[in-house]
Order: sequence, then structure tokens, then C-alpha cells
Amino acid sequence: MDVMEVFTELMTNASKTKKLGAKVGASNDQIMQLAKLGFPALLAALDKNANSKEGAASLYQALEQHQDDPVEDPDNFLENVDTEDGEKMLSHIFLNKKEAVEKTLSKQTGLNMSQVASLLQRFGPLLLALLAKKKKESNVNLDGLSGLTSALTNTYSQSNEGGGIMGVMTQLLDSDKDGSIIDDIGTLF
Repeated sequence: MDVMEVFTELMTNASKTKKLGAKVGASNDQIMQLAKLGFPALLAALDKNANSKEGAASLYQALEQHQDDPVEDPDNFLENVDTEDGEKMLSHIFLNKKEAVEKTLSKQTGLNMSQVASLLQRFGPLLLALLAKKKKESNVNLDGLSGLTSALTNTYSQSNEGGGIMGVMTQLLDSDKDGSIIDDIGTLF
């Protein structure tokens, strides 16, 4: 299962987001917009984590734990995901910037903070499980983890779905112009 394919479906296919919208009280357009903006934020944070020794070790351990998560049916996964576990994942992915990320995404999508949090608590575990499957399939070890996350981020940035979005998100949030949005999100408020 391809990570890009799953999130592209979430960004562009209203039938894929209908049940999720009913669950969190959001329109299909709002969910697709959050996927378009939240996915790059999650990717950027995971990539940043994978590029530090401590972050890579923590991410690698999480991927090991989630490599057998049932993501063959992403719709079912999103509907039944453990959101408490998703909340813990987001705290690790975004470190101390989680609330600022959620606030930024809320402003950008028109969703309230609770809706954004609920959706990210689903998207984060899905992305992590898909990345874990990719790591397992490609037999990526700890030393290769940053290459895997960087390759995914670059592929997404160059895709039709991601090129403009990832660039806009980075430009919008990267106030110190270092190419990373994660270190800047907290300074926006």
C-alpha cells in the first residue's frame, strides 16, 4: 500500500471522507483541506525527527511497534483507530508544537480545534502505520530511516498533490526560512 496513494485519496475523494466527516462533524471539503495541510505538517515533523539521532531511534521503535497495523483498508482504519494512542503519537511527532500546529490548521481549514485534533489523531497513526509497512517492506534499518522519510517528503513535494501544498505550507510557516516548518510553528502566535 502506497503512502502517497492513501493520502491523495483523502485529499481528493469525497466518498473516502464521508464517514469520517460524520464522525467529527465536518464537511468533506474541510476534511480534504485538513488532509492537504495536515499531511505535509506530519511528514515534515516525522522527517525532522528522523534526522536527529534521538528522534530517529524513537521513531524507529514506534515503526517497529506499528508495522503490522491493519492498514489494508484505510477507511476502516481511520474509522476505528485508537484516538488516545493517536494523541500520544501526535505529542511525540510534534513534540511541544502540537497545540500550535492544531491552532494553525484550525485557522487554515475553518475546523475548530477539537475537530482538527480528532482528525490528526486519525491521520497520524495512519501515516505512521503506512510508513512502518514501507520500512518493513523495504527492510530499512535505523541508519536508513532518515533516507526513507526524506524520500517520502521529497516525493510528496514533487507530486501534483503535494508540490504546491508542501511549498505553500513551508513558505507559510517557515518564518526563519531554514526549510523546516516545525521550529517556526510556535512562533506564529
